[in-house]
Amino acid sequence: MYSTRQIEIPYLLKIGPGKIAKVGKYLFDKGMTRIALFMGEGIEDLVGPPLQNGLDQWNIEVRHRQAVSAVDIESITQMAFSLPSVAAIVGIGGGKALDFAKYAAHLLKLPFVSIPTAISNDGFSSPSSSLTVAGKRKSVKSGTPFGVVIDLDIIKGSDDIFLYSGIGDTLSKITALKDWQMARDKGLCRYVDFAAVLAYNSLDILFLMHSFDIHSESFQRSLASSLTMSGLAMEIAGSSRPASGSEHLISHALDSICQNPKMHGIQVGVATYLCALLQKSEHAAGISTVFERTGFWGHVKQSPFDYAEFMQALKLAPAIKNDFYTVLSEPDSFDRAADYIRDDEFLKSVIR
Repeated sequence: MYSTRQIEIPYLLKIGPGKIAKVGKYLFDKGMTRIALFMGEGIEDLVGPPLQNGLDQWNIEVRHRQAVSAVDIESITQMAFSLPSVAAIVGIGGGKALDFAKYAAHLLKLPFVSIPTAISNDGFSSPSSSLTVAGKRKSVKSGTPFGVVIDLDIIKGSDDIFLYSGIGDTLSKITALKDWQMARDKGLCRYVDFAAVLAYNSLDILFLMHSFDIHSESFQRSLASSLTMSGLAMEIAGSSRPASGSEHLISHALDSICQNPKMHGIQVGVATYLCALLQKSEHAAGISTVFERTGFWGHVKQSPFDYAEFMQALKLAPAIKNDFYTVLSEPDSFDRAADYIRDDEFLKSVIR
C-alpha cells in the first residue's frame, strides 16, 4: 500500500569552518540547555576547548558526559534509561560515538545532534545505527538526527582515507538506485520517486564539481552535503534502498570474511564500480573518472584487496540479506564479475 506519511528532517544543519565553537549557540537557539554528550575516544583532545567555551558562553549544562568505545545494544539501553533529565543528546566523533548517541536518543525519544569529525560515510545523517546485537554488527532503526553540525576545520585535519571512504560511499548511490529500480520492475519492493530524485541530486554535487582536489574546502563541503542528503533520502524511502544495494552486500561480505577489512567506504567504492559494470550502467566510466581524479584509485592500489578474499565475498554477497534483489541476484553475476576483475584495468590494479 502506498500512503503519505510524516518524515523527519534535520531542523538544524550547519556545514562550514569554525562550527564546533558555535554548538552552544545552536543548542541555546533551540532551547536545548541541558544535554548528554557522547564523544569518541580522543575526541575531547581534538574539539574540547572551543566546544566547551561555546557551551559555557551559552550556559549549556552537560548533565552527562561519556567517551564511547563500544556499541553493544544492551549497554546503550542500560545507560539510556539511567540518564538524568536532558533536553537533547549530542554525539561527536566517528561512527561508534554517533551510533551510540543516536540510538540512545531514539530510545528516549529525544532530539539527537550529530557532529561528525570525519565524513567517511553517510551514517552521521542516516536514520539507523550500526550496533552490536548478540555479538554481531547489525543496522538498527534509530531515527533521523534533529541536527547535523559539520566543522570543516576539523574535517580538513582528518586523514585522506576518511575522505576517500566518503567518496566511495557517496558514489554507491548510483548502483544502489539501479538495484532498487530493478527490484521495483520485478514487483519485489516499493519505490519512492522523491527519495530516488534526492539521492540522484546528491550525486550531482560531486559529478559536477569543477575541482576534484579533496583537500579544498569546496570539495569537502560538497562531499558533506552529498552524504547528508543520502541520509535524508533513506528517511524519505523508509528503507536503506536509495543508498545501499549490491555494492553494500559485497562490503558486508568482506567484513565477515577478511582478516583485516578495509574502511567501509573503500570497500563500497570498489564494489560500486564493479557492480556498475555488471549493471551495464552508463555511469561506470564516470565513477572511474571520479575515482581517478580524486586519487581514490591510487590510494586503494597502495593496499589492494586480496583476490581470494574478494572472490569469496562475491559468492557470499547475494545471501547477505533475505528478499533483497540486486544485480548480484542474477544467475550469471558471479561469472561476469570474475571476468571484469580479470580484464578491467582498474579492478586488476586494486584486487590482486
